[in-house]
Amino acid sequence: RSSLQCSALLLKDTSGLLKRCHSASASYLFQTDKFYDMSFDTGDKSMQCGRRVDCLKLWLMWKANGTDGLEKRVNKALGCTRFLLEEIKKREGFRLVLQPEFVNLCFWYIPPSLRGEQESADYWEKLGKVAPAIKERMVKKGSMMVSYQPHGNSVNFFRQIVINPELTEDDLTFFPDEIGRA
Repeated sequence: RSSLQCSALLLKDTSGLLKRCHSASASYLFQTDKFYDMSFDTGDKSMQCGRRVDCLKLWLMWKANGTDGLEKRVNKALGCTRFLLEEIKKREGFRLVLQPEFVNLCFWYIPPSLRGEQESADYWEKLGKVAPAIKERMVKKGSMMVSYQPHGNSVNFFRQIVINPELTEDDLTFFPDEIGRA
């Protein structure tokens, strides 16, 4: 993983070459309702965000960790996802969008001001603004960065991908605690 993640490719080109070569324009990854200038969001211009080099990343990780090491990483990621799912389920104000798919955990955080208001006409519009507002507060505070996205008819929700092999149960408990505080 570090071979690409810790690399830099420096170019004098200012014509948007990297974006033309690597951009997937994935709307679920690059929302336009950010609180900062989107020209600073270089993700859609990077090799790491494209799928073209995923096979190389997988091969390098397999070489570094071996088959048993990869199995342990996958099992740990699945276990962490199950743990976080239980943390989300037992907390007031958290609602699953759907059951986890592999290590993707999608949920809404419903702040106290919206709880019990599901029948109001503007409920979903207001709920769709919650995840971006909470992310902005957490980023400005420096505590956490988490993805959010809309999907189909579903308004913005948090989308947590649980893959870091260094995660602890304390980290996973901190995650919903921090969202609830933000």
